[in-house]
Amino acid sequence: MSGTFSDEPASPAGLWRFWPLRFALFFVVTIAAYAGCQILPLVIVPHIVFVPPAIVAVVFATLAVAVLVTIYRLLVLWTERRPVTELSAKGAFSLFGDGVLIGVVLFSAVVAVIGLSGSATINGIAGYDGLIKAATASLVAAVGEEIAFRGGVYRLLEEGFGSLVAIAISGAMFGLLHVANPGATTASTLAIALEAGILLAAAYVLTRSLWLPIGLHFGWNFTEGGIFGAAVSGGKSHGLIATKFFGPDWLTGGGFGPEASLPAVVLCVITAAVLLILATRRGEWKPMRLRLTAG
Repeated sequence: MSGTFSDEPASPAGLWRFWPLRFALFFVVTIAAYAGCQILPLVIVPHIVFVPPAIVAVVFATLAVAVLVTIYRLLVLWTERRPVTELSAKGAFSLFGDGVLIGVVLFSAVVAVIGLSGSATINGIAGYDGLIKAATASLVAAVGEEIAFRGGVYRLLEEGFGSLVAIAISGAMFGLLHVANPGATTASTLAIALEAGILLAAAYVLTRSLWLPIGLHFGWNFTEGGIFGAAVSGGKSHGLIATKFFGPDWLTGGGFGPEASLPAVVLCVITAAVLLILATRRGEWKPMRLRLTAG
């Protein structure tokens, strides 16, 4: 990992000293903004007929990322009155790149394990048509969900309860976010909570920057849907490589996608454990505590 960030001492004033109030504000506003960035293109894009779809997708994704980052920065500046170090430009590209690399390697390893178990086959190149759509969708999801769940939910829970409780609660909430997705089951919800909830929080704890978990989230989703054409949290994808998954749901993830598989859970939890060990050695792990105000 290259580049780390340390939290600046927060100095919220008035009622904002109570982190539960900031938690509620961050959660409602960031989730609403993310939902808007997902819904608005579905309403507008069908009416844009004179511009190539790829260009439309890139423009909408760029605007969505800018809006989401700006909203988060304004919330921090307003309620906490501190530099937004977790979205600092310093080292951002390096950390984002590190995260992408981890995500690509990790999901490729999941496919390899499923393939070696006899439940996945690769049948050549399927085409390049879905790459831009997969990349833009993955980027908006990565930025929106990491800002909401690691920047808002995890960070503020950690302020009140410490790292362990924050990981447990934010992971459970992240799993529940996907409970209504196509193909979702109790197993898929638990898998998302364990693998993504813990791993992405660990990536934030290690660096105190959102760029590493954003990159990891993007790399995982893009590799899953854009490269291997697997379902991404239940959503159908058209990938670069023609990959067929078959066999028991516990091994392949079923209709939800390989991220709901046992290999994905095991590999992600192991990776998260490594990141948390490194974070602890760096002194970034926050002990359990109970407090309602900043300081």
